Amino acid sequence: MGRMFLNPLRKYLNASVAITVSLALFPTVAGAWGGNGQRVVVNQAVETLPADLRAYFENNRSFFVQHVTDPLDTEAKNPADRRNHFIRLDKYGRFPFEALPRSYKAAVSKFGKSKIDSTGLLPWEIGVYSQKLTEAMKLGRWDEARLDAAILAFYVAEAHDPFNCTENFDGHLTNQTGINERFGTTLIDRFSSFFPMRPNDAAFISDPTDHAFDACLNGHSWLEVIQLADRNARLESKSYNDEYFDRFYNLSAGTLIRQLSDAATDVGSYWLTAWTNAGKPALPH
Repeated sequence: MGRMFLNPLRKYLNASVAITVSLALFPTVAGAWGGNGQRVVVNQAVETLPADLRAYFENNRSFFVQHVTDPLDTEAKNPADRRNHFIRLDKYGRFPFEALPRSYKAAVSKFGKSKIDSTGLLPWEIGVYSQKLTEAMKLGRWDEARLDAAILAFYVAEAHDPFNCTENFDGHLTNQTGINERFGTTLIDRFSSFFPMRPNDAAFISDPTDHAFDACLNGHSWLEVIQLADRNARLESKSYNDEYFDRFYNLSAGTLIRQLSDAATDVGSYWLTAWTNAGKPALPH
């Protein structure tokens, strides 16, 4: 496969200027996708919106780019908040993990609050922030709505990172420790200028929490593909050098770009859904 992704993708460089500039303005933040991944997603999400909503988000693009990683700062101050960033679906049997109720109350009733908290709350947190954004928009609290929209974007993007949805969150169970950072942070830092992102138009989401569970399930389904790509990229490399990362990217770029594009589609869809459920209030200029 050689460098099949690297060279052709250079033609997309001009289309990625806005993203590249935004990434350069802010330092990388350690995390699931990493700060740059989050900013790629939120940038692209603005483009998915219909015209009557896009202008507001376009005017606040720099705010969203700056604040989409706020939950990482919150986690640094309060480590217990980490449970909102993931869900270890493997703790609930086999795919598609139907033993776990999607209703939070039902899940706590079945498994107990301690287990639910320890195995992660990500899809429920998305439901919480979707409702918070809806209420802020409905009440015309636009400063609050901007921040809620940024934080919601963060959690929605996290649901599309396969390693946020598994017990093998850092590859330790498959002797691939650090694969989450190599896939979700290093590849993005190295190659995001060449990503041919293809998010779809934002669409209304009938059940935000249920949709978040579906996103987590979809992310989980790509784990074996990524793990195989990592193992094959190491066949000829004794270290995680440039040669390894070129091969890893060539083998996993399709999955990486698909997940980031789907995340951007969903972020836009959650924003559109909140505005629609709020009654489509007039947006501030």
